[in-house]
Amino acid sequence: MDPATVPVGSGSPGPGSPAPPDLEAVPLVALNFAVRRRLGLYLNPRAPVAADWTALAEELGYEYLEIRHLEAQPDPAARLLEDWQGRCPGGATVGRLLALLRALGRHDILADLGGRIEEDCKKYLQRKEQPLQVPAVDSSVPKTLEMSGITTRDDPYGNTPELFDAFICYCQKDIHFVQEMIRELEQTEFKLKLCVFDRDVLPGSCVWSITSELIERRCRKMVVVISDDYLDSNECDFQTKFALSLSPGARHKRLIPVKCKSMKKEFPSILRFITVCDYTNPCTKKWFWIRLAKSLLLP
Repeated sequence: MDPATVPVGSGSPGPGSPAPPDLEAVPLVALNFAVRRRLGLYLNPRAPVAADWTALAEELGYEYLEIRHLEAQPDPAARLLEDWQGRCPGGATVGRLLALLRALGRHDILADLGGRIEEDCKKYLQRKEQPLQVPAVDSSVPKTLEMSGITTRDDPYGNTPELFDAFICYCQKDIHFVQEMIRELEQTEFKLKLCVFDRDVLPGSCVWSITSELIERRCRKMVVVISDDYLDSNECDFQTKFALSLSPGARHKRLIPVKCKSMKKEFPSILRFITVCDYTNPCTKKWFWIRLAKSLLLP
């Protein structure tokens, strides 16, 4: 059989080898930048003999005008994948992408990138499992669990982890807006409890593991503070994509985008299908904090 036609991740593992990951259960956010760049090199060129990114967009259900809009982007294939993640966070999986590439006859992509894609998926699943790992007990001395004692009011032994109403995703240049948010939502009649990384998280642990734990298990909702500076933040990009990648059962904690400043850059496409709370609109500013608070108070 032509190796290019063998589905990625479907081969039988050798003796003693771990089973390949179920790629249908791995969200697209698992793919790193190197793989996405290589995908762009294959899909961006308009070639009459091979299906390009526009064919993939049509298979994903994009309409003509939406494809024309993506066509103006410097890397339309990468933008298409980001947009798909925002539009269908539960359905945008690595397995679905590979199945579409296979259906479009792009076996060259599968042959070249199959190993890298599978490796990215394995790393992603390992990171997801990391917070759940408990050190083996080898003595009678109590030990602190990895994801216990990560916030200022945590029980270091994990008996009563600190919980929050919302995780605040923001960049450092927007900290003054976050401080105003604290005053308006925590120190008023709303009495919400916000998770602000610089205030509530203790130093000394892996940033990515802590962030994943807080978003998925400790916070009911997530507020994304949008500005031009947000678009340049790798931390904000990771936090937003991680929240969107959560399984459908965990996404009841609605993600709420908040536009805090006027922007020169384009609003992030991954969030454009979610209702925005706009702090910059003078006509609706007097209702801003009430709307945001009531959205966070919903179960």
